Amino acid sequence: MAITGNGSLTIYLSVFVISAAFLLKGAAETLSVEGQNLGTDNVSVIEGEMATISCRVKNNDDSVIQLLNPNRQTIYFRDVRPLKDSRFQLVNFSDNELRVSLSNVSLSDEGRYVCQLYTDPPQEAYADITVLVPPGIPIMDSREDVVSEGNETELTCTAMVSKPAASIRWMKGEQELTGEMTVDETYDRMFTVTSRLRLTVSKEDDGEPVSCIIDHPAVKDLRAQRYLEVLYQPEVKIVQAFPEGLTREGENLELTCIAKGKPQPHQISWLRVDDDVPSHTVITGSDLFIENLNKSYNGTYRCVASNTVGDAYDDYILFVHDAPTTIPTPTTLNLDNTQDSRAGEGAPQKIDHAVIGGVVAVVMFAILCALIVLGRYFARHKGTYFTHEAKGADDAADADTAIINAEGGHNNTEEKKEYYI
Repeated sequence: MAITGNGSLTIYLSVFVISAAFLLKGAAETLSVEGQNLGTDNVSVIEGEMATISCRVKNNDDSVIQLLNPNRQTIYFRDVRPLKDSRFQLVNFSDNELRVSLSNVSLSDEGRYVCQLYTDPPQEAYADITVLVPPGIPIMDSREDVVSEGNETELTCTAMVSKPAASIRWMKGEQELTGEMTVDETYDRMFTVTSRLRLTVSKEDDGEPVSCIIDHPAVKDLRAQRYLEVLYQPEVKIVQAFPEGLTREGENLELTCIAKGKPQPHQISWLRVDDDVPSHTVITGSDLFIENLNKSYNGTYRCVASNTVGDAYDDYILFVHDAPTTIPTPTTLNLDNTQDSRAGEGAPQKIDHAVIGGVVAVVMFAILCALIVLGRYFARHKGTYFTHEAKGADDAADADTAIINAEGGHNNTEEKKEYYI
């Protein structure tokens, strides 16, 4: 029992010593690693351009730094390049950094590069070089060059051989659209991407730009553009060229048919709905002329325009009004009409002035007559008066006797008479 117990104790002591030794070794390694930190960064580079790898050491204790390629071949050992590839060049070497450049990068250069620090044990840090291959100019195509309104068309956009795979967006004017995308992998991990866009067009889409935009980390603002060409049936509108206002009996009527489409309408025709066009109607292309209107011409007149896409029409409803009952005096077009209008509006004021003028005239006439009567009245009462020659002849029978018998009279006394009117 004692032997067994001593043996067990011996085994426990041995395990403890070995564990302690490993712990001390691990602690020393930890102190060494923490004391000298090795670091680097991943690099993305466009094919044909230059990549730079930097191996950085913090608190270096004169340990050797070297750089290895993905095949673990030494590119640089300190500042010496054992590898016979002149594309690798030393940019900087010091106790704390080994920086190397690689020019004219190709896909074969892609992989994991190793920064190695000769410590005990050695430290390693890894820099992954990713080579980007931009796509070429996108190829854009359409199923048909010209499409009629209401039909569906298909556009395709292809981004050739890129790495990584590109993505494709669609824009119609300012509106973003979604296409159906397929990705095909080719040689050397290269990708070809194709996007298909289907859309139903209208006449408003004619001349609208459609763009496919390529998104890729190696390139910016790469796009292709195409303008839609849409055929659509005519748009028709009838304009009354004469008269400007109501249509009346005895007047003329002139209508113009305006038609636009793509392609331009090749035929324009006039007809009267549910009846024949009046016999003396003159139709010249898009113009219709009817002379000397009467109410039997009332009805709906239609202009029909046609092109290769289809037909369209517009209607004009003619209603002939009665002729004016009085013929207005010819006047200047605008000024006299305005004056006539103003005269009509002021007629009641002229009647009021006439009444007031008549009343004033009657009053003035009455006053004048009164003045005449009063004047004659006063004239008659002031017509006879006595002079000194007739003084004291109050008792005479008449005026002649009073003059003869008057005091201080003379034999050859002259008669004096005064007359008043």
